[in-house]
Amino acid sequence: MKQRATQLTLGLPVMDSEQTRRQVEEHLETVRIYRQMGLIRREVSNTPSYEPRFHGSTNAISKPAESAAVWNVDKEAELEQKSILLDKAMLRLSRKESELLRRRYLEDEDVYDYNVCNDMHIGERTFRRIKARALYKLAFGLRLEVLIDPPPEKVAAK
Repeated sequence: MKQRATQLTLGLPVMDSEQTRRQVEEHLETVRIYRQMGLIRREVSNTPSYEPRFHGSTNAISKPAESAAVWNVDKEAELEQKSILLDKAMLRLSRKESELLRRRYLEDEDVYDYNVCNDMHIGERTFRRIKARALYKLAFGLRLEVLIDPPPEKVAAK
């Protein structure tokens, strides 16, 4: 009687590749916009509203100028941190992978895959492979991976 080989399972969670790709592309888009235009700051509207406000007393103090200033500082620090983290993660990629992502996502807004294929002198199939591998590596470098099956919680034995 033949003995069947058992497959070794490590209990690793499965990654949702579509959601992960979306997360990484969104991150790249955010950094591209920040690098090209900077932060678009919130401003306080000083124009009063002449309509009556019917509400009860909440005893809450509203400080719109302070709230806007805090939001501007926090958002700028967050975007700068995202940009620095992306630069560090891009250094871990191969030359072709980082060049592909830089040309496709970080330089101009209206760049399509076929434009980058032609510029880099590679075939579309090779382009897709390099892009998928680069986005996968970048997802782990930026900790943006989306897991389908999170690892089960370990229950303490009594």
